[in-house]
Amino acid sequence: MLAARELIQREKVTVLFGGLDTPVSLAIVPLANQLKVPFMGVWAAGTGITRNGAKDNYVFRVSAVDELVDEALVDYGVKQQGMQKPGMILVNNPWGESNEAGFRAALEKRGMPYAGIERIEDSDLDVVPQLTRLKRAGADALLMVGNVGPSAQVVKSLDRMGWDVPVISHWGPAGGRFSELAGPNASRVHFIQTYVFGEQNSAKGDAVMAALKQRYPEIKSLADVTPAVGIANAYDGMHLAALAIEKAGSVKGSEVRDGFYAIEQYDGLIKPYRKPFSPDQHDALGPDDYLFTQFVDGQIVPLQP
Repeated sequence: MLAARELIQREKVTVLFGGLDTPVSLAIVPLANQLKVPFMGVWAAGTGITRNGAKDNYVFRVSAVDELVDEALVDYGVKQQGMQKPGMILVNNPWGESNEAGFRAALEKRGMPYAGIERIEDSDLDVVPQLTRLKRAGADALLMVGNVGPSAQVVKSLDRMGWDVPVISHWGPAGGRFSELAGPNASRVHFIQTYVFGEQNSAKGDAVMAALKQRYPEIKSLADVTPAVGIANAYDGMHLAALAIEKAGSVKGSEVRDGFYAIEQYDGLIKPYRKPFSPDQHDALGPDDYLFTQFVDGQIVPLQP
């Protein structure tokens, strides 16, 4: 919060980028709206970040949206895993709360019960008690929301229990050394992404990958690009912000905000954007822009439909 205020008031930035986590982003939102400086979210997925109720909203996003992700996760669980009574295991912070609301709505829409809701902490080293309660309540799949550390602990705790249950996850496992921390069964977690680099990319994808390798020589293979979503969201978000400034012909916050609404099209890394923003729509990505993935040999790869 202090850093965001300093960037806006001292450095006079035109657009603020950031908000790695939902709690951090939610703290920045009122400041951006109060000081009338556009804030481009390129990671945190909390629904309330862009849908914040402000009459004068300066918060935009090129990233996932919990409400849409949760619908996609439940749909995937039902159609691909035969899920009938999921258990939720959610990080104990506002991101977990955001997804609890989304999961409840997605399940209620289908008239589906759930086995229970359990919380995990970033510091947890063993989540067997939480998982045991969900198993005893009849969970036939797990809907998981957590960053790398707690998500890895869920996998290791499932291994200790010998419980072979589908794990359908938000994108938290993509954020770091998940396959290393979770162990040999990391691939059991199926998680959502907005973009994945592969052996066959679009021309723009190949160009971005080439530029990454030139800038960061430590990138030797696709497994070293973790996570691709952070790169792709930020890449497209930056180009859209540049277009907004160009449309505005100004660096004044209110005019740049209106410049986002004036963008007609941009062929991005994730997708071709067509009028991505409007006064009623501050999220450039929608429900058709997600894909499901898993870790294989340390690399994030798309699941076959």
